[in-house]
Parts: sequence; structure tokens; C-alpha cells
Amino acid sequence: MSTEALARLAGERVDHRFKGLPPDADGLTVGELAAQRRNLFTDGFATPVLALSAERLEHNLKLMETYATRHGLAFAPHGKTSMAPQLFQRQIEHGAWGITLAVPHQVRVARAFGIERVFLANELVDAAALRWVSAELAADPSFRFVCYVDSVRGVELMDAALKGAARPVDVVVELAAGEGARTGVRTEAECAAVADAVAAVPTLRLVGVAGYEGEVPRADPERVDAWLRRLVALAVDFDKAGRFAAAGLDEIVVSAGGSAWFDAVADVFAGLPELSLPVLKLLRSGAYVSHDDGHYRKLTPFNRVPEEGALEPAFRLWAQVVSRPSAEQAFVNAGKRDAAHDLDLPFAQVVRRDGVERPATGVSVTALSDQHAWLRTTAEADLEVGDWLGMGLSHPCTSFDKWPLIPVAQADGTVVDYIRTFF
Repeated sequence: MSTEALARLAGERVDHRFKGLPPDADGLTVGELAAQRRNLFTDGFATPVLALSAERLEHNLKLMETYATRHGLAFAPHGKTSMAPQLFQRQIEHGAWGITLAVPHQVRVARAFGIERVFLANELVDAAALRWVSAELAADPSFRFVCYVDSVRGVELMDAALKGAARPVDVVVELAAGEGARTGVRTEAECAAVADAVAAVPTLRLVGVAGYEGEVPRADPERVDAWLRRLVALAVDFDKAGRFAAAGLDEIVVSAGGSAWFDAVADVFAGLPELSLPVLKLLRSGAYVSHDDGHYRKLTPFNRVPEEGALEPAFRLWAQVVSRPSAEQAFVNAGKRDAAHDLDLPFAQVVRRDGVERPATGVSVTALSDQHAWLRTTAEADLEVGDWLGMGLSHPCTSFDKWPLIPVAQADGTVVDYIRTFF
């Protein structure tokens, strides 16, 4: 990571671009505001405001570091979840091999902040982006870049864009998760054809196989396990056929692992036989960094292996009650512009009034408008105009992207940092 680039983030001026921050902080640098250690609830923050829990964030980082180490996995967490270089740095400090990304813009962000290892979980066929990657590889011998390839046509397009490249681009053949699944090569025979196409051009180097078990149709433990065993068998077959004999190759990459089935990945990868070169068993789960109160709370593999620990939801969206038109209804000033809503509505968790926080008993979110959440309130609900409502969110990937600067708050409300996102 580039400490200079990260330092520039602290030098950015606070202004109208960053919602939720105290209006009287305008003109301060982010670093100056962080040094003031303001309180989220009493020092001028304006609702709605999204906050990350400092303690839970650190817990999640440590837990996945421990998990990957225990299971002999390298870890390239998916950066598209947060697109936050400060979190990339902390993930690398907690043992990450590098960062996984999905599209060229995200790679440019990572490189701007000095990320030295990038796994692009997509076939890259954009000529301009390929030329840029090639220039990055030529300029920085320490930069490691790996991307998917899933078609002979893709190989042809990559080769055409990379003619004359100083270094070949490392690629892994993506095995599709099944018929009708997302991207990837559907059959082993087609995988071999793609690998042959890679071997026939000087601009690419085959370094492994990969895929995403989260797209297995009608996924259950048996189907996911069967697909992961296909992926491992593909690596073994490619190795036996001498497909990983490219000059200078010192390891074979075998990669999978979203946020719902990484326990299955760990189990199957543990049985991967010895190959002709050391194997980089690369896990790519990304949502763990903040976890959530909905989708991933239900899907996390730690539910199946509780002895290994538990992730903690780190996000809380604070909004203020701005209308209480009836005993059964209330409205707060946060809506679709502020809260993830693609998988679940926000979850009413706590109410703050006069510095006292209590459970949001009898309060539920029933709908979102652009700038309002619709609340249903029962007779148990004690809710007044002006109260702050703390809500949990579902799906980290669509929570981070709504907030360009996110306060990191300790349990007592003290804001100790601000996370800058780049979407």
C-alpha cells in the first residue's frame, strides 16, 4: 500500500459532498476532524448518518485472518464490497494476500493506492483497460495481476490488445458453476480448449483455475461440494497435462470462495493433492469486513461452524423521526438514497432519546421512499418526533456505495476515523 496516497485521504477537505457530517466541520481536513474525536450523537452529526462500529470492524478483520490461517488458505477479499482503500490496507495488515476486484475502474483505484496483488474475478476484454494493465505491469515488476478467461474469443481479444506487451498477463480458466449459471466455461472439454488458446499466444500465461461457488444453481452443501471437486479435478488434470509449465511460473492458483460457502471451499481445498508446483489456495470472500444484519447474517458459514467464531454486523444507519402521523405509523429521514434495500429492508434496532438508548420495541420498517423510511408501530412502541432510530442493514455491497465518507465510531459514539469509498 502507498502510505502517501492514504495520507492524502486524511488531507481531503470536509464539505457538502459528504452527507451526515457536522456542518460546522466544513473546511477541516478529514484528519483534523478525526483528531477532534467528536461524538456521533452529541457533536453535530446530521441525520441520516451511516456509521461503522470500530470494535466490530476489528473483530471481523481478525476473525477472517484467523480462519484463513487455520485452514491454510491465502486470502484476497473482494474489494468491490467496500471500495475503500483504508479497509484494503487493514485487510492486508490482517494477512490478506491481495485484493479481488471485478472491473477495470476498481483496479485503477487499487493501483492508485499501491495495491501490489490484484485478482480480477472477471474476463477482461476491454482493449483500453488491457493496455493500461499492461503498462502497469511493465512499470512495476512487483505488481501481480491475475484475471479470469472463459472463452477462446476472449483469449483472441486479449491477445490482440496486448501485442508487444513487456510481460504476459496471468490468467486462470473460470469454470462455470453449472448450466445456466453466471460466467465461466461450461464443460471440462471447453476448459481445455480455452487453455490451449492461452498456450498458443505469448501475451497470456495460464496460472490456474477458478470459479465462484455462490452461483451453483439451487446451491446446497452437496451441490456446492460437487462443483468444488470439479474445480479441483480440473486443476489436477491441467497439471497432469503439463498446462502449468509456462516459463517462470512458481505456483498454481486455485481460487473460489464467496461469503456464503467458504467453509465448503476450505474443506475441499484441504484435500487438494500435491501438484507439480506449490498451490496458492485463494479465498475471495468480501462481505465479512462489515457483515450485516440480514442476508449474510442468515447465510454466513459461521452458522454451520459456530466453534470457529462469529462475524458481527458493523453497520448502523441512524435516522431521525420526522413525522408521527398516527399511533400505527411514523417516518424517519432515511430512504433508498441512504440504505441498502436490494435484498431486505432495514431493521429497526434501537431508539435514542435524550442520550438514552433502548430497543426499538414495536417498530418495523415496511417500505422505503427516496428519502423516507416508512415505519409501522405497535402499541408497545415508544417513538416521538425527534428521536434517533438506529437501523441494521442487509447486504454490505449496496451499503458502502451510498456513502462516500463513513464515520467509524466506538461503542460510546466517539468517532475515531472516516472511511473514504470510491464507487
